[in-house]
Amino acid sequence: MIFKLVAVAAVLFLVYLIFFKKGREQNIKDKENNSISDEMIECKTCGTFISKDEAIISNSSYFCSKECVK
Repeated sequence: MIFKLVAVAAVLFLVYLIFFKKGREQNIKDKENNSISDEMIECKTCGTFISKDEAIISNSSYFCSKECVK
């Protein structure tokens, strides 16, 4: 009786490893790739580094704030 319970538990554990572990590994890789995509650039006026997504673009140059654009 105990052998049957251990065998069923082992089979369920193997099924878990086969089907769900690959999904977790893929999610971890996707999160790592997303965190690297943020690029830092330097403000043309003051030299401060800022995220490219948050920068202000004027005349093909990147600035950190409206004061630096003027």
